[in-house]
Amino acid sequence: MYCTRCGVELRPDDRFCSRCGARSGVARAENAPRPLMLDKRNKKIAGVCAGLARYFEVDVVLVRVLVLGVALATGVGFLAYLAAWMIMPSDYRMEPQPVFTPGAQTS
Repeated sequence: MYCTRCGVELRPDDRFCSRCGARSGVARAENAPRPLMLDKRNKKIAGVCAGLARYFEVDVVLVRVLVLGVALATGVGFLAYLAAWMIMPSDYRMEPQPVFTPGAQTS
């Protein structure tokens, strides 16, 4: 891989060019925007807080405490949670589904 600005050869894991400091394609791929979706794997009620935590890359417990605090303090949090539940798309089809084989024993 080569730098698009100055043409120096880069290693495959370089995020920036050592000569000019330009970002490489590795940095853009890692910082690609993540979709805001309900997290059905780590949900407690609907997956809104888990989805927000995954989107902002913070601890899910922190998001749950903040949402509960806003909900109890202002009452708007409950309406915002319900609105997010209805508006945010689900990641239900994005997670790998377990393969069911007839006659297989489960433990």
